Amino acid sequence: MADWTLGRCGQPYLGSAGGMSEIGIFMSSEEHSAPRIVDVARKAEQAGFRAMWLSDHFHPWVDAQGESSFVWATIGAIAGATDEMRLTTAVTCPTVRIHPAIIAQAAATSATLLDGRFALGVGSGEALNEHILGDPWPAIEQRLSMLEEAVAIIRELWKGDIVSYDGQHYVVDRARLYSLPDTPPDVLVSAFGPKALELAAQIGDGYINVAPEADMVAKYRELGGTGIAQGGLKVCWGADEEACVKEVLRLWPNEALGGELAQILPMPAHYEAATELVTEEHIRGTLPCGPDPDKHAAAIQEYFDAGYDEVYVSQIGDDQEGFLQFYANEVLPRFA
Repeated sequence: MADWTLGRCGQPYLGSAGGMSEIGIFMSSEEHSAPRIVDVARKAEQAGFRAMWLSDHFHPWVDAQGESSFVWATIGAIAGATDEMRLTTAVTCPTVRIHPAIIAQAAATSATLLDGRFALGVGSGEALNEHILGDPWPAIEQRLSMLEEAVAIIRELWKGDIVSYDGQHYVVDRARLYSLPDTPPDVLVSAFGPKALELAAQIGDGYINVAPEADMVAKYRELGGTGIAQGGLKVCWGADEEACVKEVLRLWPNEALGGELAQILPMPAHYEAATELVTEEHIRGTLPCGPDPDKHAAAIQEYFDAGYDEVYVSQIGDDQEGFLQFYANEVLPRFA
């Protein structure tokens, strides 16, 4: 065990409603290489984290992030490097770039490797990743229709039977998955708007969002949504708050973008252009930066107060070990 491991960080904590809640780690495939992600997953488990989000991208948001590894290979390596870590893709788009039958196979194999510790997080995707084969980028209504059909195909294939399907968006011809887990993984659905939220409540085993929006969680439950609600946020821990702000502005200026831009811009260069007017002041008001544990704890508490069961925290920058130690000592004990 590494000598910076100072305590169990990922134990369940009490949320605002008194239920058991968990704080996990969130790793971005856009910022870290696959070997680095696997290394941090191992160290995070040694430090006590028992849950992890892993993003699924073909391109980074901006070139400065510099990575974009194939998530399914990385998951296999994480399975071999950890013993207890639960992992959720946050999130996979199973509709355009990769056919849902292939996602069904990849997720089933991941579930066997992680032996009950895997959940498939899905969403309607971004043009940034999905345009690469020349497919047109559909409007949101069509993307959600594709997502609904894709999840139905995935679940049908997980039954282990021969599947033939001729639908509105996809064709499957006599396909059968032979490598299956004993229990199919949960499918959690990401939703940032009302139409996606309605679909998430209809087809999901849980809900994913990256904003502490209490009204969205409440509406998900009101619409009949069951299972866990997972929320994710980015932070930048470091001894110098101003240096952290500059690091966020360099690596993740897109965190300050609102609206639909995150779904429709096709290339990192477009995000770089869209974020030219983002300033250090915008970053200070967007996410916790620096060494003040009060700021980090308050950001997490917002999610628990909004009704989330699990909160996944992403450290921007390469000092993941320092982040783990800081959270072990200064942040997570506040939620015990």
